[in-house]
Amino acid sequence: MVEASVNYLADLSIKPVTYNPPHGTGLPRRVGNYRDFMVRIHDGRPVASDLSLDRQAFVLRRHETAVQDFYDDREVKTTYYAEVEALVRRETGAAKVVIFDHTVRTADRAVERGLRTPVRSVHNDYTEKSGPQRVHDLLPPDEAEMRLNKRFAEYNVWRNIAHDPIEMVPLGFVDSESIAPRDLAVCDLVYADRTGEIYQGVYNADHHWYYFPKMTRDEAILIKCFDSMKDGRARFSLHSAFDDPSTPAEPKPRQSIEVRAFAFFD
Repeated sequence: MVEASVNYLADLSIKPVTYNPPHGTGLPRRVGNYRDFMVRIHDGRPVASDLSLDRQAFVLRRHETAVQDFYDDREVKTTYYAEVEALVRRETGAAKVVIFDHTVRTADRAVERGLRTPVRSVHNDYTEKSGPQRVHDLLPPDEAEMRLNKRFAEYNVWRNIAHDPIEMVPLGFVDSESIAPRDLAVCDLVYADRTGEIYQGVYNADHHWYYFPKMTRDEAILIKCFDSMKDGRARFSLHSAFDDPSTPAEPKPRQSIEVRAFAFFD
């Protein structure tokens, strides 16, 4: 276990909005009453086999990849997307998996390289509204309506893309069983050409945090960010990058990729 600072919404006195500039042009600008809170973040490795996508909303899996260069968009789309599709299908039992984008992040000169930085706020990528909307955006109208009438879920698959284990800015996860509905605040996500929604986390001292220290290139984390099924299983998650106090004095910059995928069930 480590004690670390994470960035939450303290309250909803100011409506949260995030302005995302085009890649390589600057850092996101956030509006809202954000504050840093100290939390205890537990090592998830000893309990990794007990974690579940339908309870905690995240799992760690060994997942080898044939990708040589994760900075090569073509290789990611032709090789890695197929690997991730197979992983999501295997872990969820979905009838169809649709991968629709990916983001490479680095803690080293991200903006000037046209990349994203690690996200240091407690958040979830999709909301009750934006999950179905993204399905409409991606699928033909008739198929979207058909799929929306059955269970569907969105998963992020996150991994270290460096050849050395992660030494700085790891990703932390809140156990979904410790998240209350009031902890999820709708936040407008404003781009140059559209406005979407995400959830920002509102501070709750009851949140139970985990992380997986020193993640290697042959490991992947599946994070459930949306589930249409309302039967008591985990539907949303909260996660954030954080500064690990056990980071060495001169750490290698974190490099990571997240792939976003919809899983559709019959």
